[in-house]
Amino acid sequence: MRFGDCDPSGIAYFPSYLNILNGVVEEFWQRLGFPWTEMIRNRRIGTPTVHLKADFVRPSIFGDTLSFALTATKLGRSSLSLSHGVSAGEEPRWSADQVLVATDLETHSACAWPGDIRAALERFMETK
Repeated sequence: MRFGDCDPSGIAYFPSYLNILNGVVEEFWQRLGFPWTEMIRNRRIGTPTVHLKADFVRPSIFGDTLSFALTATKLGRSSLSLSHGVSAGEEPRWSADQVLVATDLETHSACAWPGDIRAALERFMETK
């Protein structure tokens, strides 16, 4: 946890957690082979979060190194459910369940996952 991610008492500030989580999701798409720059700029596909539930178990403090485990739990026509586990070493800190939806950035409405993206998501789900 960086200094700017913590409140004045040195404890992680939960909006910072969500910003970090967004970075983890962005990296997920990059590793899947579909970086947001390509999806947003060229393919005009967005992946906004439409549902997010977080449970905080223990506080994190300035200097902690957190590990994020991302699991895809359900793939729908246009949705993707993700489960996140966050820990410092062996100690759980927080978890989140998140639902993303594929959207057409011209109409701002849900759209089906394109075939190549769906196939990559299915392969990712099979490896877990």
